[in-house]
Amino acid sequence: MILAASSANNAIEKVVSPIADAVSSVVFFEIPIGENSLPLILVWLLAGSLFFTLYLGIQQLRPHSQKLSYLLIRGRLARETDPGEVTSFQAFATELSGTVGLGNIAGVAIAITVGGPGAALWIAVAGLLGMSVKMAEATLGSKYRIVREDGTTNGGPMYYLRDGLKQQGHATLGKVLSTAFAVTTIFGMTGAGNMFQANQATSQIVSVSGGVLGPYRWVIGIAIAILVALVILGGITKIGNYTSRIVPIMAAIYVLTCLVVIGVNIEQLPAAFTAIVEGAFTGKGAAGGVVGAMIIGFRRAAFSNAAGVGTAGIAHSAVKTRRPASQGFVAMWEPFVDSVVVCSITALTVVITGVWQNPEPGAEGVALTSKAWETAAPWLSYVLAIAVALFAFSTMLSYSFYGCKAVGFLFGGSRKAEKIYNIVFILLIVVGATTSLDPIVNFSDAMLFLMAVPNLLGLYFLAPVVKQEIFGYVGRVKDGDIGPVAEEHQLGMMYRKTGDEDPAVTVGNIPEGGGSMGDVPTGSEPGEFCDDFYSDEMPSSDDGVACTDSGDDGGEEAGDQPSADSLQSSEERVQQ
Repeated sequence: MILAASSANNAIEKVVSPIADAVSSVVFFEIPIGENSLPLILVWLLAGSLFFTLYLGIQQLRPHSQKLSYLLIRGRLARETDPGEVTSFQAFATELSGTVGLGNIAGVAIAITVGGPGAALWIAVAGLLGMSVKMAEATLGSKYRIVREDGTTNGGPMYYLRDGLKQQGHATLGKVLSTAFAVTTIFGMTGAGNMFQANQATSQIVSVSGGVLGPYRWVIGIAIAILVALVILGGITKIGNYTSRIVPIMAAIYVLTCLVVIGVNIEQLPAAFTAIVEGAFTGKGAAGGVVGAMIIGFRRAAFSNAAGVGTAGIAHSAVKTRRPASQGFVAMWEPFVDSVVVCSITALTVVITGVWQNPEPGAEGVALTSKAWETAAPWLSYVLAIAVALFAFSTMLSYSFYGCKAVGFLFGGSRKAEKIYNIVFILLIVVGATTSLDPIVNFSDAMLFLMAVPNLLGLYFLAPVVKQEIFGYVGRVKDGDIGPVAEEHQLGMMYRKTGDEDPAVTVGNIPEGGGSMGDVPTGSEPGEFCDDFYSDEMPSSDDGVACTDSGDDGGEEAGDQPSADSLQSSEERVQQ
C-alpha cells in the first residue's frame, strides 16, 4: 500500500508540478521591498479591505452595528418561515469552520518565527480591515441568491457577479467573472479543502502515536472520509447543524488550552505584550524590520481569514432571511474571531513561552505550537492533535459545500453534478491522507487566492448596491421599522430542516435547474421587495416576487444606484 502510494505520488508530481509552479508564480508574483517581497495578490486583498472599510463608514467600530450583529447572530430578527436553509449562526459557524483552522495554528507560529512577535499585531489589524469585505460579500450573496421551490438555495459570488453586473449593464463582464470564480473555486476547494487538511490531520495523529500508526495512514484517511461523507451528503442544512456544534467545541478546546499555557507562564505576560507591540513598530526580531513584520503579518491574516476570497457570500446565501444586509452584519465578525481572537491567542502562547526564539530543527508551524503547549504539560500535544483533527474536519465540511455550489453553477444547478463532485471530494480525502501531493496542494492554494481577483473586481462595481443595503437597513432599524420578532416566531440560533417547510419558504416558480431571481418565469422584475414581512400575515411568494428586502421603502430594483438623497438620509441616521 505504501509503495503504491509513493509511486502514485511520484507520477502525479511529474505531471502536475510544472503546471502548479507556473500558476503559483503568476498568482503569488512578488515585488521586492527591502529585504522582503510583497505578493501582489496580498496588495489586491488589502486594497479591497481598506476601500470597503472607509466606504461603508467603518461599521465594525460602531456600537450600534455591534449590537445589531449580536441580535442577528442570536436569530432574534428572523422568522422560521423566512426563505433559506440555515440560521445566521449556522452560516457564521460554517464560514468560520473554513477559515479557523491550521492557518491559525501553524501559520501564526511561522509568522512569528520569520517576522518576530510584531507580526501578530499586524495580523490583528488586517483582520479588523477584512471585516468590511466579508460584510459586502455576505450582503450581496444573500441579495442575489436563488431560492428553489423546495426551499434550497444557490448563491455566492457566481450569482452576484453574473446577475448584479447584468443589472448594471455589464452582462458580458458578469458572465466572465462569474465563470472564472466558479472554476477557481472548484480547484481551490478540492486541494486546500480536503487533501491538505486530511494530510495534516493524519500526520498529527501519526505523530502523537509515536509513529505506530504510520503504516495505517490509509485507514485514518478512510475513517475521515466516512465521517465527512455522513455530513456533506446531507447538504448545507446538515453541514450547518454540525459546524454550529463543532466550531464552538473546537474553539473552546483550543482557546482554553492556550489560556492554560498562558496562565502557567503568567509572569511573562507583560514582556510578551511589550514584545508584540514594540516589534510591530520597531521590527525587533523581524526579518526586514517593521516592513517585514507588517508584510508577514498581513500575508498570514489574508491567508487565514479569506476576506475577499468570496466564500462568505456562498455560506450566507443559504441563511433564512428576507433582508440581505442582515448577513453583512453577521459575516463581518468572522475575520474578527479568526484573525483578532484566535490568531492573537496563538501568537501570545508562542511568544510567552519563548519557543519562537530558538526553534528546534523541524519544529515549525503546528510543531512549534505543540512545543509551546508542552511547556505547560507534555500531554497537551494530544489535545492539540484533537484540535487539529476538529479544525481539519470542519474545514472539509465547509469547503465541500463551497465547491459543490460552484459545480452547480457551472452545470445549471444539476444535482447529479453536485453529487459527483461530493463523491470525488470524499475519495480525494483518502488520497490526501496517504500521499503528500505537494504540487496539487500548491496549485489549489494558488487557485484559492485567484478567486479574489474576479470577486473583488465585481465588488467594486457593486459597491453602491452594498452601501444602499447597509445604510438602508441600519436606517430602518434606527427608525423602528425593523425590530425583534415576537419570541414565539423567532428563528433562533439553531434550525433543523424537518421536510415540512412553510409554503412561504419558496420564492416564485423557479425551475428545478435553478436560475437567478431575474429568471422567474412570471415576468416579475428582480428587486421587487416584500417590505412588511414582520406583519402577522406573511407575504405570498406565489407570484414570483423576490422576497428579499432592499432596506428602502421605495422598493428600487436590485442593482439600481442609490439616490444621493436616500443615502444621505440613511447616513445621517447612522451618524446619530
